[in-house]
Amino acid sequence: MEGDRISYHESVRRAYRRLKEHGITNIWDRYEAQGLGGDPDRRCPFCMGGIRCDLCSNGPCRADAEKDKRGVCGITADGMAMRMMALRNVMGASTYHYHTEQTLKTLRATALGKTPFSVVEPGKLRDFASRLGVDPTGSDADVALRLCDFCEADFNRKADQPSLIVEALAPEERKEVWKKMDIFPGGIYGEMMRVTSSCLTNVDGYYASLALKAMRMSIAMAYQSQLVNEYCQDVLFNIPRPHPMRVNLGVLDPDYVNVLPNGHEPFLGFAMVQLARRPEWQERARAVGAKGLRVIASIETGQEMIQRWSMDETFHGFTGNWIMQEAVLSSGCVDLFAADMNCSMPVDPIYAERYRFKLVPVSDLVAFEGVTERLDYEPERAEEQAARLLEMAVENFESRRGAVEPITGQPVGEAVVGFSTESILDALGGTLDPLLEALKAGAIRGVAGLVSCTTLRDTGQDVHSVAVAKELIKRDILVLSMGCGNAAMQVAGLCSLEAAESAGPGLKALCAKLGVPPVLSYGTCTDTGRLADLLAAVSSALGGVPVPDLPVVAAAPEYMEQKATIDAIFALALGLYTYVNPVPPVTGGPKLVELLTSGCRDLTGGELHLEKDPVEAAEGMLSHIEKKRKMLGI
Repeated sequence: MEGDRISYHESVRRAYRRLKEHGITNIWDRYEAQGLGGDPDRRCPFCMGGIRCDLCSNGPCRADAEKDKRGVCGITADGMAMRMMALRNVMGASTYHYHTEQTLKTLRATALGKTPFSVVEPGKLRDFASRLGVDPTGSDADVALRLCDFCEADFNRKADQPSLIVEALAPEERKEVWKKMDIFPGGIYGEMMRVTSSCLTNVDGYYASLALKAMRMSIAMAYQSQLVNEYCQDVLFNIPRPHPMRVNLGVLDPDYVNVLPNGHEPFLGFAMVQLARRPEWQERARAVGAKGLRVIASIETGQEMIQRWSMDETFHGFTGNWIMQEAVLSSGCVDLFAADMNCSMPVDPIYAERYRFKLVPVSDLVAFEGVTERLDYEPERAEEQAARLLEMAVENFESRRGAVEPITGQPVGEAVVGFSTESILDALGGTLDPLLEALKAGAIRGVAGLVSCTTLRDTGQDVHSVAVAKELIKRDILVLSMGCGNAAMQVAGLCSLEAAESAGPGLKALCAKLGVPPVLSYGTCTDTGRLADLLAAVSSALGGVPVPDLPVVAAAPEYMEQKATIDAIFALALGLYTYVNPVPPVTGGPKLVELLTSGCRDLTGGELHLEKDPVEAAEGMLSHIEKKRKMLGI
């Protein structure tokens, strides 16, 4: 593995060469070592097909649909593959919802005056409360507390008690479809329990039943977890609005105290920025020989932050997505790595020891072997905890700077970040009409929601994601980018105004007219729910066109983990053509594959498409969009 097989980004390839020189374990070598017969991508065919199970003591079992070879319990290959997929979806849903619970806990504590935060978007607070049927009158604190009470009660509704949040937020035609299919969900906790209980040995081994249960849970997750989470974070930390942001590994300067909040929850990250902007903290950094103190955004916590707050000398920039993590940590520039509830790696303690930085878990979910010092986030202690983290970073500077030779001269780019439904409307003059007119006129053929991770499967980091995005914009398809794949777009330069030069003529002209890039930085994987809300608005503006009939696709060019699997299932429930790569572990179940790739079309309107070649993938998405345009007569 070398060159592009490592990463699309030269900054990461350079860091990889340093890791090889230092003999440090790294994700690329570990990935290669998992391959069979010298091929890093060749793995156990049963595992690759999703037809291997070790849930009970009679296993591990393997299944083979062609031979009707079943697990000891009698489960078929299709049932086995879908059962494992459903369990992945439970993990994805529960992790999304953990973040949401922390957000509501923070909003509640803020309303009670117990955090360093405040309600900065009172209009959004009242608008969201009104949409949910919550009384929007009174003080900001009153409305916030009522909103928290309402959401938490809905989360805890039983699976057979329909969710009021989904009822309030989902498009009417989708709700009709979901109720007809009996996949309109109850509370998220009840749905997670229902799916998990169904996956016990000898409970539900029927692939179609398990698929519908997973789909139902995904709807609860998208509206109760993702939308509530992001909209409440908007209330606390600003609605995302477009602004420039420094990106790539060159944002790390070894002569500064550098603090990196990392994971998915931005709370302590924002608290640290607020403190670090005070002159006394910059003086403390200079007192130990540093040029100053910087908070550097990293991975999805960083993405949440850069979408909402502008850069300055203190909040200096954004590194990239999770496969960059070891490149970041080996840079010789990091003083403190604050690991919240996702995207920190079990090998991080090895890097902390070798490259002399403080590794501090700040979530009760996160633990590292050998790391005992931690500061689990508590909203009421956020300022105190942020101060302690900055203090630890400042104390670390002299040790790190004196002992570790840094990588310098890494590139820095600039991306336009901070698009949201509200900011897109602002760019369009307060109405969707210019976007709809561009669609009707054919200036843009359609829209792709790129909701992706990053992975080393089949290609290097971000290589396939960037290739697919370039092919889409070349075909006049506007891209809304979310997740770790969003960082791929930002670092690769596709979220810059200059990237419009690579777009098709219609999209290029629209970008020039509106002053936007061809790939709009739309947030994290958690913003999948925000995208669903935008599509509902587009559907309504077109007079109630069903979501499956819109010239819109979902794309996950490099899905990686359990959150991505439930995002894909929700996209199918929403009725979207959904492109996924690499091939997920379901191919050993031919009936399941048929259900996902074509059978779902007759149920929800959704369709799963698998394709390794980026050109063919883009052609498939364009073909679907053109079919929908023809259906709509545009």
